[in-house]
Amino acid sequence: MDIKGFHLSYCSNIHPGESWDATFRNLKIYIPEVRNRLQEKGSFGIGLRLSNEASLILEKPEKLKKFQDWLKKENAYVFTMNGFPYGDFHRQIVKEKVHFPDWTTLDRRDYTLRCFRILDQLLPEGMEGGISTSPISYRYWFKAETELSTAMEKATVHLLEVVEELVNIRKETGKVLHLDIEPEPDGVLENSDEMIWLFTEWLLPKGKPWLAEKLSISEQEAEILIKTHIQVCYDVCHFAIVYEEPAAVIAKFSAKGIRIGKIQISAALKVIIPETANGKFSLGKKLQAFAESTYLHQVVARTIGGTLISYPDLPQALDKLPDSKEQEWRVHFHVPVFMEHYGTFSSTQEAISIVLKEILSNPALTKHLEVETYTWEVLPEETKLSLGESISRELSWVIGEMEK
Repeated sequence: MDIKGFHLSYCSNIHPGESWDATFRNLKIYIPEVRNRLQEKGSFGIGLRLSNEASLILEKPEKLKKFQDWLKKENAYVFTMNGFPYGDFHRQIVKEKVHFPDWTTLDRRDYTLRCFRILDQLLPEGMEGGISTSPISYRYWFKAETELSTAMEKATVHLLEVVEELVNIRKETGKVLHLDIEPEPDGVLENSDEMIWLFTEWLLPKGKPWLAEKLSISEQEAEILIKTHIQVCYDVCHFAIVYEEPAAVIAKFSAKGIRIGKIQISAALKVIIPETANGKFSLGKKLQAFAESTYLHQVVARTIGGTLISYPDLPQALDKLPDSKEQEWRVHFHVPVFMEHYGTFSSTQEAISIVLKEILSNPALTKHLEVETYTWEVLPEETKLSLGESISRELSWVIGEMEK
């Protein structure tokens, strides 16, 4: 949907199913329903999630043509894709496997390139397209600095090979496509400083001479191409979990010439820690409902003095709760964006409002907005709605915030 010049949709990773048939079936069910609920008459944008399995099918010309015909019939378009989860993402244990295969592998590179070739065929003329992706890898897979350095060497080469392909696509079709890297807790990249580190220590020093030689251009031109085709996926939930303020993050990226390809509109669970033993016991009992086994729910705690303490998953944080001296927890659990409170808990919804104000005051920051709440199946029962109603309420709330 076009809202004040921004493309707004929801990420279809909310729908279970890894095959293309399952993905297409869900789109055919929910896109018309959500459009009707929102009474949207204009073109309807889609944030498409393709598994590796689905991408292998959709790249076939006959399948792609059938999907293009459906998009035309429904007055819908694809402007962004989620290329982070490579494989199964629902109804099984995902946890840190969401990062596998990571950017050290040819599998991740080739899957991403395949998705870009599909997006190039789907993207309307005159529109930029982006694909969000993993923050390189899962940091706890690397036990030593030398292991991480070797991983970064491999990942950098693969990212630069994607840039080279996107430059070629632009030459052939005129379409500007960008890979939007998504920092998240316990990724190799989990905050703004680490995202900047990727550019200043790896992509630019390694990439400028490499790309300049490959394309017979200057290193200055190579830097422009790298920053055009590799951007940031600003997941509001993820940056809120690590207590980063939106205006400061945006200013840091702007100062380094790093662009934001997509805003993923999402909210984390926010919890104030009681001081008493009884209060902590009661809190722990309530939080057990969120300690489910499908996804990682990293916790970043903040003490009264402002020190941050990280836990790789909610159960580990709960083990420490009885003796905790912490003041606040932020939990990597994508709660519905339209709900500010969940009983005694709250969310980081305010960060979304701040981000939306930032981009409305500076529309050049990005044009792509995608609601990403994928945890409906594992939410506590009292927070659940029907899926169509849930998606519609999320988008409706965002539209309301943008039209204030």
